[in-house]
Formats: sequence, structure tokens, C-alpha cells
Amino acid sequence: MKNFVEQDCEMRLLVAPGCSIGVATRLSYDLRDPYAVHVDFHVGTHAPVTWLFARELLAQGAFGPCGQGDVRIWPAGTGARRMLCIALAVPDGQALLQAPPAVVERWLQRTYRLVPPGHETRLIDVEQGLCGLLGKSA
Repeated sequence: MKNFVEQDCEMRLLVAPGCSIGVATRLSYDLRDPYAVHVDFHVGTHAPVTWLFARELLAQGAFGPCGQGDVRIWPAGTGARRMLCIALAVPDGQALLQAPPAVVERWLQRTYRLVPPGHETRLIDVEQGLCGLLGKSA
């Protein structure tokens, strides 16, 4: 059994009203971090720019506006023009990306087959984590 689910897709980075550029993107989900998704943006540097946020945030954003602060997600458009908007903010600026919702939704369904929503805690060893934080062995 695989311990991860990955999906490559192209997102659109909005650089000006009506103007966007394609950004190669990889969505990743790993059993070792069951609440999180990793989104790698390949922007021409040696290493991708990686954002980490809650899988639940991405799932909720497919149906309505959600998120606060650094990551906000909402659906936009209808029919063939439907997009999933992802706003990312850092102290130096912000980026607005559009993701293909069908690709994201299919990928989320694959992550749910690996770990159904609400079952994430079964994969976390709380005792070991606390011992690590307290500098003790489990």
C-alpha cells in the first residue's frame, strides 16, 4: 500500500487583471502528516516553493470561501469556467492562483481513500510526540 498520494497539475498565477501564467504544481499528501497537504510550485528555481496547509481547508474551499491569514481558498465561476482560487500571503507580498477544481477534487478523493476524513488521529502517536517535546523517551 502506498503511504502517499501525489498529483501534478498546472495552476494559473494571476499577474494582472485578465493576465495569468502557468505554474507547474504538485499536490502531495503523506500518511506521516495526515492533516496536511503539501503544494509544490515549480517556478524555475532549483527547489520548488512549498506551501503546507490543512487538507480540510482545501476541501472546504472547493465549496465555499474559507481560510484566514496566509491561505484563503474559494470557488469561482461556473461550468467550464469554474476554478478554485487559492490566495497565498507572506509578509513581502501575495499570490493569487487558480487551480483546476476537477483535478483537485479527484486528488482529494484519492487522499480520502487513504485516510478518510475524521480518521487522521489514528495515525498520530500522541504519546511519542509529547515525549519528544518534553525530551523523554517513550
